Amino acid sequence: MTVPGDTVAAATETVRAALVDSGVDVVEVRSRVFEATVPGERKLQTTARFEVGDHALGVHAFVARRPDENRERVYRWLLERNLRMYAVAFAVDAAGDIWLGGRVSLHAVTAAEVDRLLGSVATYADESFNTILELGFATSIRKEWDWRRARGESTRNLDAFRGWLENDT
Repeated sequence: MTVPGDTVAAATETVRAALVDSGVDVVEVRSRVFEATVPGERKLQTTARFEVGDHALGVHAFVARRPDENRERVYRWLLERNLRMYAVAFAVDAAGDIWLGGRVSLHAVTAAEVDRLLGSVATYADESFNTILELGFATSIRKEWDWRRARGESTRNLDAFRGWLENDT
């Protein structure tokens, strides 16, 4: 079944307007493809790609690179988290990098739904980021912490991990 061209055009215009109205940085990469960059607290920014397809609106956002360690534990945590999420879910690409992705029927594309999708991506990427780092990059974080302390350098960018870093010493 083919979706009428006016549905695709209407969905594209709805996505464009909703993203612009959201106040985030938006770039129209090419026809029917938009990139919106949302700020965060833990993950400083996340770029979400909105692609208006022939049948659905897809949204995809890179969250973190492949974990250095404890991959199985990280991926399990993400899968368990998926059960409590709206509209998007965590996924892993062929390289093991972590993404958020989702699809919505073009018939369901409204400004409010685009806003919810954008909010879901921003929230889930930001809320999950430190846990992903703690589980998948603890050794690297510990080395950075030790290196900075040994040289009297600021550890401010590692404050989110201070509790377990100081308890491990």
